[in-house]
Amino acid sequence: MKFRVALWAGAGFLVASWWALYFLATQPQVIASSSPIMTLVDITCPIALLRSYPISLYLVLLANTATYALIGLMVESLWHRLGPAH
Repeated sequence: MKFRVALWAGAGFLVASWWALYFLATQPQVIASSSPIMTLVDITCPIALLRSYPISLYLVLLANTATYALIGLMVESLWHRLGPAH
């Protein structure tokens, strides 16, 4: 189970890294907060909801990694409890 939670955390890090690279590449363009891209960012990177505050990239990576690890811990715990008995 620890390995699966670590995979969830790694996925959170990769998702936040991908969004950082995406916004670095599209920096000159203005992206409206109502665009479908920003909705997808809000769903996959929950700390993006605090975009009105200055947050460093490192904090975003750390927060998204921790968020995905907590989600992974909850999912894996439920899966272990509700899944088929081995």
